[in-house]
Amino acid sequence: MIQSVSKRPDRGGRSGAPEGNDRRNDCHGGDSLPSRIALVGAGRMGTPLCGRFVSAGHTVTVSDLRPEREEAVRSLGANWAPSVTTAAAEADVLVTVVPGPDEAAAALPDAVFAALAPGAVWIDMTSNAPAAARKLRERAAALGVDVLEAPMGGTPDDAEHGRLRLFVGSSADVLDRCRPLLETVATPDRIHHMGGPGTGYTTKLLINLLWFGQATATAEALLLGRRAGIDLAVLRDTLADSAAGSDFIRRDLSALFAGDYLRSYGLDRIHDQLKVITGEARDLGTPHEMADTVLRIHRLALERFGPVEGELLAVALLEEAAGTLLRP
Repeated sequence: MIQSVSKRPDRGGRSGAPEGNDRRNDCHGGDSLPSRIALVGAGRMGTPLCGRFVSAGHTVTVSDLRPEREEAVRSLGANWAPSVTTAAAEADVLVTVVPGPDEAAAALPDAVFAALAPGAVWIDMTSNAPAAARKLRERAAALGVDVLEAPMGGTPDDAEHGRLRLFVGSSADVLDRCRPLLETVATPDRIHHMGGPGTGYTTKLLINLLWFGQATATAEALLLGRRAGIDLAVLRDTLADSAAGSDFIRRDLSALFAGDYLRSYGLDRIHDQLKVITGEARDLGTPHEMADTVLRIHRLALERFGPVEGELLAVALLEEAAGTLLRP
């Protein structure tokens, strides 16, 4: 590890660098010396990220609430720890990839931050809520841990092949230190520095708001078009090549036409994220009538279908209301 001056306070007798050679950890990657990474979360995104970090030469120790994930983690060449605090012991980098704000808060008591190596960095890749993450960031900073938020855009396949999009909120200095490690999971052009703390989380939530809004608005338009006698395939192709075209129409609509409601993420999680971003709009005093509508539709879908996986279940709700399926 290449390190510079550490800000981390003395925790009572832990041996550190020799006097006159205090160090701060860098988030290494590529051709740099390897880091010791504590990875929290071995789910659909955490597992491929683990494989990327191991392949880059890092020593990775993973913790997950599900002990049955141990075999998959060890098969990638990573270590397994029974608790987050154990995984974090003397780690240079703490990476969290958990479902949401509640799980992040539960996984990160002060003991976890205190267990990290001097000068460590916490990288939160969770789709977190800015207000909830602020409390964790303040606790980490009090123990000398720098923080970089990098919520992800992409699929498990994107994670496995290093083509995620990362929406970073941090100081430029912390990003510079961590960029080599981030580039093991995302190409440089897909690492977007949005600003200071909180901006990365907000950007991811705004992207989700717009995508789910596009999905429901497109579904309403298609249902109307079909009722008016327009062939769905022709309408889809025409919209895709018009001023109303979007990535949703060009890339994701085919799944819906095939009867796939994208059962890869929980409807309850979607609702919670939409609730967070509409709350932020309210707190900041910006208009949120459209956001409220998207939230309301997903709340009704959650009441109808329950907390099941399905990113397009709000569309299924609209199909039920229209009495027809969007199938060409």
